[in-house]
Amino acid sequence: MSVRQWSRDLAMGARFAFTGGREGWVRVLLTAVGVGLGVALLLLTTALPNALAVRHQRDEARLDYTYDQTHKPKAANTLVISDAATTYHGKDVRGRLVEPEGPRAPLAPGVAEYPAPGEMVVSPALKRLLDSDDGKLLRERLPYRVVGTIGEPGLIGSHELAYYAGAKNLAPRINGWQTARITEFGSPHAAPDGRADPVLILLVLVVFVVLLMPVAVFIAAAVRFGGERRDRRLAALRLVGSDSRMTRRIAAGEALAGSVVGLAFGTLFFLLGRQVAGSVEILGISVFPSYLDPTPALAVLVAVTVPAAAVLVTLFALRGVVIEPLGVVRTARPARRRLWWRLLLPLGGLAMLAPMIGQGRSSGGFNQYLVIGGVLLLLVGVTALLPWIVEAVVARLGPGPVDWQLAVRRLQLNSGSAARMVNGIAVAVAGAIALQMLFAGVEGDYTKATGRSVEETQMQVQLTRGVAPVAAAAKFSATKGVRRAVALGGLEAGDRSFNSDRGPGATTSVTIGDCASLREVARLTSCRDGDVFVARSGDRDMDAQTAKLTRPGRKLHFDTGNGFYKGRDFVWSVPGGLPEVRGIKGPNGMPGSGVLMTPAAVPDRLAGQFGGQVYLSLDESVPDVFEYVRNTAARIDPLTDTIVWAATEEFTKFTSIRTGLLVGATCVLALIGASLLVSQLEQLRERRKLLSALVAFGTRRRTLSLSVLWQTAIPIALGLLLALLVGLTLGAVLLKMVGATVSVDWPSVLTMTGIGAGVVLTVTLLSMPPLLRLLRPDGLRTE
Repeated sequence: MSVRQWSRDLAMGARFAFTGGREGWVRVLLTAVGVGLGVALLLLTTALPNALAVRHQRDEARLDYTYDQTHKPKAANTLVISDAATTYHGKDVRGRLVEPEGPRAPLAPGVAEYPAPGEMVVSPALKRLLDSDDGKLLRERLPYRVVGTIGEPGLIGSHELAYYAGAKNLAPRINGWQTARITEFGSPHAAPDGRADPVLILLVLVVFVVLLMPVAVFIAAAVRFGGERRDRRLAALRLVGSDSRMTRRIAAGEALAGSVVGLAFGTLFFLLGRQVAGSVEILGISVFPSYLDPTPALAVLVAVTVPAAAVLVTLFALRGVVIEPLGVVRTARPARRRLWWRLLLPLGGLAMLAPMIGQGRSSGGFNQYLVIGGVLLLLVGVTALLPWIVEAVVARLGPGPVDWQLAVRRLQLNSGSAARMVNGIAVAVAGAIALQMLFAGVEGDYTKATGRSVEETQMQVQLTRGVAPVAAAAKFSATKGVRRAVALGGLEAGDRSFNSDRGPGATTSVTIGDCASLREVARLTSCRDGDVFVARSGDRDMDAQTAKLTRPGRKLHFDTGNGFYKGRDFVWSVPGGLPEVRGIKGPNGMPGSGVLMTPAAVPDRLAGQFGGQVYLSLDESVPDVFEYVRNTAARIDPLTDTIVWAATEEFTKFTSIRTGLLVGATCVLALIGASLLVSQLEQLRERRKLLSALVAFGTRRRTLSLSVLWQTAIPIALGLLLALLVGLTLGAVLLKMVGATVSVDWPSVLTMTGIGAGVVLTVTLLSMPPLLRLLRPDGLRTE
C-alpha cells in the first residue's frame, strides 16, 4: 500500500471528524480532552528533569558553605553570614543573618541589597505568612522590619520560606560551620557524591514506569471514544464502495484528528497547569512556572508518539470488528477472547526480572532495560487480562432485579468498553501496591535508630558559646508547655595546650551544670553549688585516662577554641579530694564521665568560653508547644539551634524518592479521575437514545441509575482484584531482587486498593447529574 493512499485515507477520516455535524464535533472534543489530559501529564513529566536540575542549580548558587576552612581576613569584598534557619509548623524556614564588611561584599542571589541591622528581606511566601493570622508566633521569632522581598533567582520554590536579616558584630562568632566569612556564593568545593545506590536507582525506575503507565492507558482509551457510532458510520462507507482496509484507515484518520487536537489541548492544559504550579505546594514541594520547561527531545517524542499511537490503537481495536455494508457484526454476541497470548505478557515480564532476583545491592547495578521492560510487561498484562476476566465473569452472572439485568446484559454485549474504563485504575493500583511493598521492604535499610529516649526528652536546644546553660534552662522552664529543662554545658580538657603543635596527648570531658542537671548523668549522694566530681563511665580505658588526668595538682588545659579560631590557653589545677561518682545514662544516651562541675566551681575566666545543651521534656498536648520553645530559643540568641527528637531518622535520598512518588501519584490520580469522568460522560452520551427510550417505556429512573452503578461496580471489583494479584506478584519479585524479606503490609495494600475504588466511586457520583438530565423522553429527538 502506497504512502499516498495511506495519506489520502487518513486525511478523509480527519475531514469526517470535523464535518460530521454536532455529533462529530462532540466526539472530537471528548477525544481531545481525554488525550489532552494525558498529554499534559506527559509534558509535565518531560519537564520534571529540568525542574529538578534548576532547583538544584539555584540551591547551589546560593550556598554559603564552601567546605573551605581557610581563614579569610576582613576585606572590602567579604561578607559575614550566619545560619539562622528555623522550623515553623513543620515547614523549614531558611534564614541567614548577614553583615557586609565592605562595598564589594557578594550579594546573595535574588537580593538587590542587604538590609540594615534590625531589617530583613523575605520570600513572598514568608511575607504572606507573616501578614496572616497563622504567622503570629513566627512574627515574635523574627522581630525584624520587612523592607523587601527575595527575587526568584534566590529561591528554589514559590512556597519556600526564606529571609536575610541584617546583623552586626558577627565576626567574633565565626566558627566555620554556623558563621563564616565568604567572598562569593556557591559551592565550588562541595564534596563529590559517592557511588549511586542500586536499590535507589531501582526505586526511581519503577516509580517512573508505574506513574507513566496509567497515563498511556488512558490516552489509548481516549482515542477510542465514540467507537460504536463511528463503526455504524463506517458501515455506510462500506455501502458506497469502501473496502475493509480503507475503512479502517479512515477510522484511524478520525482518531488521528482527535489526537492532534488533543495535542493542542494538552499543550494548553500544560501551560495552564504550569502557571497554576507556581501557586500550589504538594507535600512540601513547590516550583516556579519557569522551571517547568519540557526537554525539547522528549517533547518532540510526545508529539510524534501520541498521534502514531492513536492510529495503531484504532487499527488494533478494529481487527476483530467486521464492518459490513449493512451493519457492524459487533452488535451481536462477540467472539470469545483468547487467553493464551494475554498470559504471555506477565510471564514475559517475570522472565525479564527473574535473572536479577537475589542480586541485592552488592552485585552491582540492576539492568535498567530489563527492569523497565519487565515492569511494563507486567502492568500491560493487567490491561490485556482484564477484558478477558470481565467477559468470562459477566457471561456467568445469573438473573436478578431489573437494574442488575440491564447492567449485566450491557456488559455481556460490550464488556470491552467497561474494561477499558477500569484499566487505568487497575494499572495504577497494581503499581502502587508493588511500590508500597518495595518501599516497606527496604525502609529498614534507610532508617536508623537515633538511640534517643523520646519518652523522657522531646526536644534539644544547642546553645551558642557564651550563653549560660543554667540561666537558659530557667527561661525554658518558664516557657508554656515545658515540664522540665536539663542544662549541661561542656568542653574538653587535656594534658597539654590545644594550641600547641602536638596538641594534648590525653583528654577528658568537663560537664557543667547545677546539681539537678548533674544528677541526670551521675549518681550523686550529696551536691552543693561549688562542688566538683570525677565520674566513672564504666569504660575501662576511658576511666583509666580520666583517673590519670584528675590526680590532685595535675594541670589541665581547657579547649576554649571554636573549631575555627584558637582560644586562650586556660590552665586549671585539679584540687585534691574530689569525690568519685558513677556515671549513668544521660539525656544524650551516654553515661556521664570525666569532670563534673557545678556553676560556682567554674573559674570566672572560663565563664562564656563554652557552649551547652538544654534537654526539654514537653507537654505535647499544649498547642504549638514546639513553636513556644523555638521562640524562647530565638530570644536567648537568634543562632540557637533547636532539634525535635525522633526515635528514628531516614536517609535523605530515600525520603526524597518517596516524596516524589507521592507527588506524582497525586497528579496521576487527578488525571485518572478527570479521564474517567470524561470516559463516563462519553459512554452516557452514546447511550442517550437508549436511556431515553427506556424512560419513555416506563422504566424508573432509580432502576436506570442503579444499572449504571452496577456497570461500574462489577468491572472495578474485578479490576481491583486483578490489580491486587499483579501488584503483590510484582512487589514480591522486586523484594526478591533487592534481597529483602517478602512481607505484605496489608493495611497499606488495602488502603491503595480503597483509594482506587474511591476514585471510581467519586467519578460515578459526579456523573449522576448528567445521567439524570439524559433520562428524559426528549432525548429521542434526532436531526
